[in-house]
Amino acid sequence: MKKELLMGTALVSTLGAASVAEAVTASYGGNHQTGMEFDSPTGGTDTNAQINDNNFTVSLSETTDGGMTISSSFKVMDENTKEDYDAGFTLAFTDGSKLDVLNAGNASGSHAVSIPSSAGAEGVANTSTNVAPTGLDFATGSTAFGVEYHTAADFLADGLTASISISTDSGAAATSTYRTDSHVAIGATYVTDLGDTALTIGGGYSTTDGSRDGTMPSDDTAGMHVGLSAVTGDLTVAVGFADGSVAGVSDNGSDEYTAEVVSAGVKYVTGDLTFNVGIASGEADDHANGGSDGDDDSQDVTSASVSYAVASGVTAILGYTSTESSDEGSGTDDGSAWYIGANMSF
Repeated sequence: MKKELLMGTALVSTLGAASVAEAVTASYGGNHQTGMEFDSPTGGTDTNAQINDNNFTVSLSETTDGGMTISSSFKVMDENTKEDYDAGFTLAFTDGSKLDVLNAGNASGSHAVSIPSSAGAEGVANTSTNVAPTGLDFATGSTAFGVEYHTAADFLADGLTASISISTDSGAAATSTYRTDSHVAIGATYVTDLGDTALTIGGGYSTTDGSRDGTMPSDDTAGMHVGLSAVTGDLTVAVGFADGSVAGVSDNGSDEYTAEVVSAGVKYVTGDLTFNVGIASGEADDHANGGSDGDDDSQDVTSASVSYAVASGVTAILGYTSTESSDEGSGTDDGSAWYIGANMSF
């Protein structure tokens, strides 16, 4: 029995050593966030619910003899989808540039400036026919069959980085549901110092082609955005603007809409406390193909949060969001929501 155990231990050790020698470098990380949301819609019934957000991501990478790094990742658990294996590959070259291959995303969206808002998981549910966006990257569609190239730092000028992305369709037959077939996008970010302030300017433009087997949209998706973020010590102030048109929404038949978004936010860190305040205002004119609508959809969202670092990797969060919205000019789904919970990162 002793001899069998020794042989088994030696075999496992040998296989383990061989596996390590031949394996790529792997790391993992993620978070577990859970808390309670208290939703108070105007004219509706107050509700509360537990809100969870659990993520576990494995990152893989290896460097070739020539110095190029090949990396990918997969998410093995997500509260909504349970798994996400859609990541492609990233090739990082020795000059600092990178190439994303498969599910590369949209270069315009890659350079959208982050605007501070509530760190909580609260929100006021909106009617599905209200298409007014509140994010800067609402017109940044792409397909899985695409690539995105990122320049090295200090491209053409100190502090400048840029990206370009393209994608194509799968070749599948179009159906009654609008489908994105291809896209081309560009984006850039410029970072500089103005005395004690670190200034970041980001922007991008994207255009997308799509198809369906019924009436085609008169305009495919296209849009631009620009944002500015200034960091002075523990204070961050950011503003952004986006404008564009989106095809293939479900309201009013095979629709399209034109929209614009203005957003701003402030973040302040003092010791273990982080304060966030953000506003976002979006308007959209959704209409049948080639038409126009007399009344717009709109959303005005104000949010704030206080986060407290309880321990390393553990953050308690108190968040609040208030929403005023209208669908075709009629007020709907106004209200407010609170969130109290905690996030554990690893």
